[in-house]
Amino acid sequence: MAFFLETLIGGLMAGMLYSLVALGFVLIYKASGVFNFAQGAMVLFAALAMARLSEWIPQWTGIDSRLLAGIAAFVLAGALMFVVAWCIERLVLRHLVNQEGATLLMATLGITYFLEGLGQTMFGSDIYKIDIGMPKEPIFALESMFEGGVLINKEDVIAAAIAAGLVILLSIFFQKTSTGRALRAVADDHQAAQSIGIPLNRIWVIVWCVAGVVALVAGMIWGSKLGVQFSLTTVALRALPVVILGGLTSVPGAIIGGLIIGVGEKLSEVYLGPFVGGGIEIWFAYVLALVFLLFRPQGLFGEKIIDRV
Repeated sequence: MAFFLETLIGGLMAGMLYSLVALGFVLIYKASGVFNFAQGAMVLFAALAMARLSEWIPQWTGIDSRLLAGIAAFVLAGALMFVVAWCIERLVLRHLVNQEGATLLMATLGITYFLEGLGQTMFGSDIYKIDIGMPKEPIFALESMFEGGVLINKEDVIAAAIAAGLVILLSIFFQKTSTGRALRAVADDHQAAQSIGIPLNRIWVIVWCVAGVVALVAGMIWGSKLGVQFSLTTVALRALPVVILGGLTSVPGAIIGGLIIGVGEKLSEVYLGPFVGGGIEIWFAYVLALVFLLFRPQGLFGEKIIDRV
C-alpha cells in the first residue's frame, strides 16, 4: 500500500507540472483562437533567461544572497517575457487576424524556431542549472501507518505547490477581476465583446503576457529538476495530450487532465510495465488522448461545437 501511495503521489506531482505547461496553450487559445505551438520554445527561453540572469546578477551587482539574486533574476526574466509576448502579438499575430488555421500554425512554428535561435544567441547553448533553493532530499511520511513510511520527494511537493498556487491565482484573476471577465467575454464571442467596448488588441497582449509568466514558472520548475537544455521544448509535447484530454478551452480541464495523465503514466508504468516490457510512460498519454479524440473530441470539459445546416 505504501508503494502504491508513493506512485500515486509521484503521478499527482508530475501531473501538476503538466497542467502548468498546458495552461499556456489553453489561455492563448481561449482568448485568441490561436493554438500556440511556440509554448515549448517560450518555456525554454524563459528558463534560459532565469538560469543565466541568476548567474550574471551577482557578478554585475555584487549581491551575495542567493535568494535576492534569484528574486531579481525572476523579476528581470518576467519583464523579458512580457517584452517577448508583446512583440509576438504586436509584430506577428495582430497582422494575421481572421487568417486560415494553417497560416496561424505556420506563424507559431516560425516563432518557435526564432525563439530557440534567439535564446541560444542571447544566453548560450550549454546546459545550465537553475538553483532556486528547493531541497533535493526525500522525506518519509505516514510512518505510523505504514512500515518504513511513504517516501516523498520534497522538491516535487514544493514544485506542485507552486504550480497549484499559480493555478489558484489565475482562477481568481479570471473570475474576480474586470480584466479577467473581459478575457472570458472575448473568449466567448469576439464580436460581441468588441461591440460593448472591450479592446481586443489590449486583451490579446494581456493574455500573451500572462502566458509568458506561466512559461517562466514552468521553465523555472522544470529547469530546476532537469537542468536547462534545448530538450526542454519537448516538455510542451508532453502537455499536448493534457490539452486534448481536458478540453482546449477549459482551464479546469487543463488541471484535471494533467492530474489524470500524470497518475495514469506512473501507475501504468509501475504495474503494467513489467508485463509488456516497460516504456508505457512514453506513449500512455498519447494513446489516452487518441481514445478521447475518437469518442469525445472536445475533451472532458471542452465546448461541443454544433453547426446547424
